[in-house]
Amino acid sequence: MKKRYLFPDDYMADPSVHVFNGRIYIYPSHDIQLDNVENDNGDQYVMQDMHVLSIDGDPMTAPVIDHGKALDIADIPWAGRQLWDCDCAEKDGRYFLYFPLKDRNDIFRIGVAVASRPEGPFIAEPDPIRGSYSIDICVLHDDADGEYYLYFGGLWGGQLQRYADNKALENPYLPEGAEPSLPSRCVRLSKDMLQFAEEPRPVQVVDEEGRPLRADDPHRFFEASWVHKYNGKYYFSYSTGDSHLLCYAVGDNPYGPFVFKGEILSPVVGWTTHHSIIEYRGKWYLFHHDAAPSGGRSWLRSLKVCELTYTPDGHILPIPGTDTPV
Repeated sequence: MKKRYLFPDDYMADPSVHVFNGRIYIYPSHDIQLDNVENDNGDQYVMQDMHVLSIDGDPMTAPVIDHGKALDIADIPWAGRQLWDCDCAEKDGRYFLYFPLKDRNDIFRIGVAVASRPEGPFIAEPDPIRGSYSIDICVLHDDADGEYYLYFGGLWGGQLQRYADNKALENPYLPEGAEPSLPSRCVRLSKDMLQFAEEPRPVQVVDEEGRPLRADDPHRFFEASWVHKYNGKYYFSYSTGDSHLLCYAVGDNPYGPFVFKGEILSPVVGWTTHHSIIEYRGKWYLFHHDAAPSGGRSWLRSLKVCELTYTPDGHILPIPGTDTPV
């Protein structure tokens, strides 16, 4: 399968991709070349700023434009460290960038920054979203009801195991074995796009009998929520973390439950897999990353893209993760 490295001039990862004004915009995290110690908390992912990339044309061949720095951790009033993955949504001609960032207590919160153009620059709100936690942002503008839904959550370094019913736990808890796995979260945004309009809800991935996937299932949720629609159905895709897969499940509404359907991408070079899926000019594309150009150093990742194919019954054809890209 033909794949393409999108931006070999720098290390970027976790691409959230949208089409604004007829052009593809990519909102990645920005890896930094440092000598890092890898651990399960993700301390090797230092990220201090983010750039916005765009493509006007075929994403497999058209030039990729770097619009420069769109947001810097130094300009976020409540910042601690680790400006991780983000996503962007447009409403009424304004662009809202949602990002996870550790505060000065080393707890991940979700912040918002606003711009008048999709490439920024973005100006951060003075405080994080009330009641927010964890990482890995996706925003769905649902054409069925006009609402905006934000998805988030990641285990281990993403701190999701520190919460239950949207409240911090005294002792973090990770389910094991046959216990139901920890789910992602979904929350409807307020009309001004700056706060949650409700309490976040769990996003259950279930089997064909409606049972939540077990904690020991290699296809259970770990991080990197993404939601897109295809033929009126909601496709929830995600990374399985330590089993290194991208998987997807299908539901009938933004909150789920989503019925597990299969794997999208097999393991890539490097520990993490993080992605987005879009339609552009009649074709579907998978954007993701791997660490092959950096020699497998998982905190120095590079953006990739390839075409995505559906079967007539709506299944996604699996893609090999280790194909040699162009």
